[in-house]
Amino acid sequence: MTHPMPSSSPVSSDAVNALNESERRRIEAKSALFAPPTPVTEDGRRELVGLSREELAEVLTEIGEKPFRAKQLWHWIYHQGVTDFSLMSTIAKPLQAKLEKHFIVGRPSLTTQQTSRDDTRKFLFRFRDGQEAETVYIPDRREDRGAVCISSQVGCTLSCTFCHTGTQKLVRNLGAAEIVGQFMAARDSYGEWPSPKGDTPRLLSTIVLMGMGEPLYNYENVAKAMKIIMDGEGIALSRRRITLSTSGVVPMMDRCGDELGINLAISLHAVRNDLRDQLVPLNRKYPIEELMAACHRYPAASNSRRITFEYIMIRDVNDSDAEARELVRLIRGLPAKVNLIPFNPWPGSDFRPSTRERLASFAQIVMDAGYAAPIRMPRGKDILAACGQLKTQSERKRQAESRNTGA
Repeated sequence: MTHPMPSSSPVSSDAVNALNESERRRIEAKSALFAPPTPVTEDGRRELVGLSREELAEVLTEIGEKPFRAKQLWHWIYHQGVTDFSLMSTIAKPLQAKLEKHFIVGRPSLTTQQTSRDDTRKFLFRFRDGQEAETVYIPDRREDRGAVCISSQVGCTLSCTFCHTGTQKLVRNLGAAEIVGQFMAARDSYGEWPSPKGDTPRLLSTIVLMGMGEPLYNYENVAKAMKIIMDGEGIALSRRRITLSTSGVVPMMDRCGDELGINLAISLHAVRNDLRDQLVPLNRKYPIEELMAACHRYPAASNSRRITFEYIMIRDVNDSDAEARELVRLIRGLPAKVNLIPFNPWPGSDFRPSTRERLASFAQIVMDAGYAAPIRMPRGKDILAACGQLKTQSERKRQAESRNTGA
């Protein structure tokens, strides 16, 4: 069903661009305060994962090697998934030894791995400074493929009241190496190297930036990581297979659309500003009207690449028929779909998931308006699947161990 576009906004595009540019500079300055540590080991070796092609050529030049070696290394790192220089057979042994002396091809270390009865697999990764973040592989129920849900920050700055990660203060941004590394480590777990080519099926077929953190508050590192993942001579995942979820950092949505062109998902969760102010505090800065205008501007949106609106269904909070009708009004004119997600309870939360009857009624109203509205039942309930729970458990265990040892 095709919906007519709304009339153009009275605000000029030049005014929007000027405002957004100013806001982008402010966001980038704040992001710099939470910068990740330099990706160097204790013995001084530089991490190669997370470097752009140009940076890879530069660090090779610094040790006296020709820039063309970067293409060889890129193939071994991102197409073959090799972490040991001695296994890079197209590179002569003296150079292998030289690379080993100066560099490392690493992965985040695995603290915990859990596989659910429904085959959802959750990883808790620890980085070099001891910080941790979660990654989840969610297999498709019908086909041999699935989505890797990746984190972009340690903790989160948004404090969304329904989200467990929102109870964890932002510690720092993840670097490009740490973001790419999550996907590569998940591939290690499933033995999916070398990168499948052409029509060869991929088990880890999509990426969703829906883990811990707000990706658009760490845009530079996220963008660098996604460009590496999309590079056709490496992991080679299409931009159509990558979805970034945001709570609505409006100025960075425009930049993401222009520079990356990946799919967009909006954590909406409410259709009125007063309620969304409570559930998603970022709404106080970028209210629903500004958020929806940015969705209409998003250049990658089309009937074949719809914007996804994520809507956590919370009993007696945001799940009435009137709110379903208002949701339809909000997304009118957009190529859109709505993911209805029953609230996944976590310790300390007062919210409850909507009843089956409410879910069905809400979904029917959205579908009757011509939009897909699948109900996404929670996965991995038996493995602390709500985002952030595994990290919280790990921190409590480490604190208890520290107290017991008197550290």
